[in-house]
Amino acid sequence: MTKLIIFDLDGTLLDTLKDIADACNFALAQCGCPPHRLEEYNLLVGRGISNLFRGALPEDNRTDENIEAMRSHFVPYYREHICDSTLPYDGIYGMLDALAEKGVRFAIASNKYQEGTEQLYRHFFGKYGFTCVAGQKEGRPIKPDPEIIFEAMSASGDVKKEETIYCGDSDVDMLTGHNAGVRTIGAAWGFRGRKELESCPHWLIAENPEEILMAVKAESE
Repeated sequence: MTKLIIFDLDGTLLDTLKDIADACNFALAQCGCPPHRLEEYNLLVGRGISNLFRGALPEDNRTDENIEAMRSHFVPYYREHICDSTLPYDGIYGMLDALAEKGVRFAIASNKYQEGTEQLYRHFFGKYGFTCVAGQKEGRPIKPDPEIIFEAMSASGDVKKEETIYCGDSDVDMLTGHNAGVRTIGAAWGFRGRKELESCPHWLIAENPEEILMAVKAESE
């Protein structure tokens, strides 16, 4: 029986793409670099903020100095505009409400930097009392390293691997759950789509949050 579901954030619980793209394009402009189209960010996000900047910068500008310059422009802008367009995907609140009634605990494990992860959690999901809200921090390896999953499990009390699910929208998320030895659910509504998710080990590919709820309910029937 499932006791804990750990969620990725961007592309899984929240559609954050436009706000990320706007902030990154602002930072690019401040650095004298051309912007990217919104759809290009589907493949740029999900591997941590430094890799976002590295991918967004022109190939001959991908220096550590320019990545830090991008960060100095991106973070203050994104802090102010983080919820301009961001919203939960359809069905997320209904799924969380129903699972919470069943006693399932929730956590977040994201490659988004910690400040941004916490800011979005407080704005959209604070009422649910997630047991752990883990983003990218200095000294913690990024996904697909499983350390962030183990941290979330440890913060959630007496939870075994077989009682834990990790849900995300990318190959990185599927590999993270696999590396941690927990079941993985692919969020096909997110940034990457079903094809990428199916290429990795998984327990379930869900087309919508309702399918996650049904899968967890089926365990107890």
